Amino acid sequence: MTIATHVLHRQFAHPLPVAVGARGMEIFDSAGRAYIDASGGAAVSCLGHGHPDVLAAMHAQIDRLAYAHTSFFTTEVAETLADLLVATAPAGMSHAYFVSGGSEAMEAALKMARQYCVEIGQPQRTRFIARRQSYHGNTLGALAVGGNEWRRRQFAPLLIEVTHVSPCYEYRDRRADESAQQYGQRLVQELADAIDTLGGDKVIAFVAETVVGATAGALTPVPGYLQGVRELCTRHGILLILDEVMCGMGRTGTLHACEQEGVVPDLMAIAKGLGGGYQPIGAVLAQGRIVEAFAQGSGLFQHGHTYIGHAVACAAALAVQQVMARDHLLEAVRHQGQGLHERLQAAFGQHPHVGDLRGRGLFRGVELVADRATKAPFDPALKLHARIRREAMARGLMVYPMGGTIDGRLGDHVLLAPPFIATDDDLDRIVERLRAAIDAAIAGLGA
Repeated sequence: MTIATHVLHRQFAHPLPVAVGARGMEIFDSAGRAYIDASGGAAVSCLGHGHPDVLAAMHAQIDRLAYAHTSFFTTEVAETLADLLVATAPAGMSHAYFVSGGSEAMEAALKMARQYCVEIGQPQRTRFIARRQSYHGNTLGALAVGGNEWRRRQFAPLLIEVTHVSPCYEYRDRRADESAQQYGQRLVQELADAIDTLGGDKVIAFVAETVVGATAGALTPVPGYLQGVRELCTRHGILLILDEVMCGMGRTGTLHACEQEGVVPDLMAIAKGLGGGYQPIGAVLAQGRIVEAFAQGSGLFQHGHTYIGHAVACAAALAVQQVMARDHLLEAVRHQGQGLHERLQAAFGQHPHVGDLRGRGLFRGVELVADRATKAPFDPALKLHARIRREAMARGLMVYPMGGTIDGRLGDHVLLAPPFIATDDDLDRIVERLRAAIDAAIAGLGA
């Protein structure tokens, strides 16, 4: 194979178009083609591209100070951003720890959780419990708690041992003889059994995406499920770590997705919509008692990266959050999210190869099936998700398809996460092009 680039790209089989510009909902390539960014990249670009207020804030910060290492200095912009995030965080959150992205945020949260156990005199707590069909990042700790089998497989010998329980996947796993609430309680009991097997005093934390993102396509928790999880963790002194890297910061219609569940975590990872893609940034929001244990114990958090608290990244994130508040974009996400749901229902509600439409706000999943009645998936060898991506790009549409939706091997879905500035016309064009892309991809299979 001749490789005509010195960039080590994610894949070798298909050359990528060259992005040369972006504005609002669209990205432009070097051939002059425009692509509607219906996935926000990877649920990142919440304000769209080229927002003048964010660019101005970044320029102003660069003129003042681009970088100061956090072992020597704090910065005004990092302090202001932390103040804002804590003021709008779930009850009891007292501090924000800034990193460069979601994987780093989850890695830091895992280490915070373990150090907390040590600081309070419970070093015997060494185990994490998480869920299958989850994704928490690509660093080794985050990959270990994640349940994405495709990403984990070849690195399994390097990963810490983690107990995985079932995801909350109502479309496939709720029995006909149980209500949504009963299904949720069955899952809570499964977690309780796993805790009992390990020993309640041996578990550090339970880790979960509030709304599951890339691996399973916008899976929402059934009523009462996360409340049951929270109560169970509290009973055993186990921390609850919620991963809102993809589903948080307004994506589901509230600033934090857990608000809609009435649940407060002990640690929460955020990223993506925090900075909107203008700079790499993520954060861990931590409960006050965790930070206080560090302060009264060792006096430090034994972790760090060179670029944590980067001044320009913090300036970008602060501007993004200020624009969201000023322009009432959480309300826009709720309104346009309902509009997107209605359009998807109209286009796919009776589609013979769409089994489930799910999600909240501007975070929506479309699950593809070979047979709607039986919910049978397509043969994974067909790589339907990859075909849909190609057909969508050919039509000037960026979406986020994935395979292995059901168990890491079977199933295909498409994730949609358009910018919060999407108009009715944008939503019309997104769904129209997605319908054409899905139909073309399936027609190419001879289905």
